[in-house]
Amino acid sequence: MVAPSLLSANFGNLEHDIDLINRSSADWLHIDVMDGVFVPNISFGFPVLEYVNRLSDKPLDVHLMIVDPTKFIAECKKIGAMMMNVHYEACTHLNRAVNAIREAGMQAGVTLNPHTPVELLEDIVQNVDLVLLMSVNPGFGGQKFIENTYSKIARLRSMIERKNARTLIEVDGGVTLQNAPKLYAAGADVLVSGNAIFKSENMIETISLMKQ
Repeated sequence: MVAPSLLSANFGNLEHDIDLINRSSADWLHIDVMDGVFVPNISFGFPVLEYVNRLSDKPLDVHLMIVDPTKFIAECKKIGAMMMNVHYEACTHLNRAVNAIREAGMQAGVTLNPHTPVELLEDIVQNVDLVLLMSVNPGFGGQKFIENTYSKIARLRSMIERKNARTLIEVDGGVTLQNAPKLYAAGADVLVSGNAIFKSENMIETISLMKQ
């Protein structure tokens, strides 16, 4: 699956870019919420995302790069999030967070920063719907892909299979048409791509090529 990252969209003409995503073969719309504390940047808040939800025909994959993300479970549900994704590094009680997200009627995702080993999810991976591996340091778009991500995907895939889990693996950061095949071969299920899609000459074609 392919999930274009709204962080790379033209905020001056958001409706136009979301319309192109709607007309494309993209599976989800990936949304990075940043607070300027957990990551060194600020993106957009829930009033903007209510507008995005009205415009988007694609399920919203909401990635919270914020401190204390469980405070915003109700807000994520209100703006129509299909997936609420929280950082392992931001949750003291991860199991409680995952259960609360699911009880609110959303799918639960857990994100790992590049330096965080996948082995830390050994006791919870079978209880989450998706694990997002950051392949850049979170906070800004357009960063260079971290090559160690391939081995992390493979180790996570092995863990998921060993646990007989159905957890999806998502990758975000520096994903392009060039490395997408290798990410898929390593075991990724969902590719988040920002600049490679939104800065391309033909977004709809680029998404189609990435899915192929």
